Amino acid sequence: MTTLLDKVAGLSTFRAMLVGDFMLDEIVHGDAGRLSPDAPVPVLKAEHEERSAGGAAHVARCLAALGGEVLCCGVVGKDPAADYLRSCLQENGIDTNGLLEDASRPTTVKRSLVGLAQHRHPQKMFRLDIESSKPLEVDIEHSLQSLIESRMKEVDVVCLEDYNKGVCTPAICQAVIAAARSAGVDVIVDPALLEDYSKYRSATSITPNRTEAELATGGESSSPVDMATTLSTQLECEAIILTLDKDGALLLANGQEPCVIPTEAQAVYDVTGAGDVVIAAIAAARANRLDWADATRFANAAAGLEVACFGTRPIPLAEVQREILRRQKPLADKVRSDDELALELAVHRQAGHTIVLTNGCFDVIHAGHVAYLRDAKNQGDVLVVGVNVDEQVASMKGSGRPVYGLDDRMAILSELACVDYVIAFEEPTSHRLIESVMPDLFVKGGDYSPEEINEHALVKQLGIECRVLAHRPGLGSSDVVDHLRGS
Repeated sequence: MTTLLDKVAGLSTFRAMLVGDFMLDEIVHGDAGRLSPDAPVPVLKAEHEERSAGGAAHVARCLAALGGEVLCCGVVGKDPAADYLRSCLQENGIDTNGLLEDASRPTTVKRSLVGLAQHRHPQKMFRLDIESSKPLEVDIEHSLQSLIESRMKEVDVVCLEDYNKGVCTPAICQAVIAAARSAGVDVIVDPALLEDYSKYRSATSITPNRTEAELATGGESSSPVDMATTLSTQLECEAIILTLDKDGALLLANGQEPCVIPTEAQAVYDVTGAGDVVIAAIAAARANRLDWADATRFANAAAGLEVACFGTRPIPLAEVQREILRRQKPLADKVRSDDELALELAVHRQAGHTIVLTNGCFDVIHAGHVAYLRDAKNQGDVLVVGVNVDEQVASMKGSGRPVYGLDDRMAILSELACVDYVIAFEEPTSHRLIESVMPDLFVKGGDYSPEEINEHALVKQLGIECRVLAHRPGLGSSDVVDHLRGS
């Protein structure tokens, strides 16, 4: 049976168009240790400022982190905030040629003042919004519509990110939906907090949260199923995905019964940006032809990672894949298949970790093995141990070996704190294992030079460093076996 992990392991790059309200988030940090002498208000002594992409711009970064080539379509002001926002997006490889300038309106900026009261924890004191929520002027609206229609055939999926700041007018929304339907492309809508969703009619899918759905359906006392059903009838969408915070999400897809897709209970530090991650993840999944249920499960995993950290950050694809692996297989179990290990190591590489690989039979593990593996782990951050299968151990060690079968040997290695991952390999040498893992460092134990290792030519060709760790004197496994047998 093909699992969700199998499907997301095969996700490839995709092209996404993102239409919506692009913003710049600013946080001014400082000390708020005194009150103003001329008014009963705290004084913030500014010390440093953070700036980041917000609104639809954050969705763009989320799409890029999941492997998307992103085209941004929207309207910004003719001001320094727009220049910075473009620069921020371009640094992430995002196409900003679809961000039109309108000198009559400012780029939306959300500026938060965060003070450290009495040298303790930081606290948001105030937020200043610089924005215009008036609908676009007709000429700008027509220009944006023409741009969207002209580039629709270049993309695999469309996201409509509406914050009700005037860009997602009814005309723009319907133009996006009509052009996408004509091109056979899904349109995923993250709606604004509105009473009337008619401008989103005929979108492929819409992803309101519980509060947004209650307002749009007038159903404060309604069940999620009732609200989703109402929206489905009103909007004629292929799928309604109603996000329910800790309760996961309700999926109502055409021709199917309503389905609650649960999330995992975890510590929630900050829900900011969770909706942005959801629409980006659903778009990535649908662009890769996942069905609605798997797309929603994928989005749930991504959103869970987002709310577990402070502030907003794009969640890389490798992290979502690893989270799905964790849900499918407890990470306390260190034994991995080739595909599972590849997902894990991608996360470590993104974090800049040094990956160390060693291999052996590890039959009748003794103190020398433990000392060697501890030394191997100290050469880097992550230690992967390859283990010969039983047939190869028998061919190398002779009759009666291994004493412990493969599963037992891997289970014993998994209990060592210095070992991070254990993987079996069937070949006589570790050449294929090295090519699969692609470690930063390959280590062996003994009293010979690196050039004498069978795999030395391969690791040199691949640019992998090779080290021989000092031989630990004492009984080897064969000596232990002979001793126990009374030889």
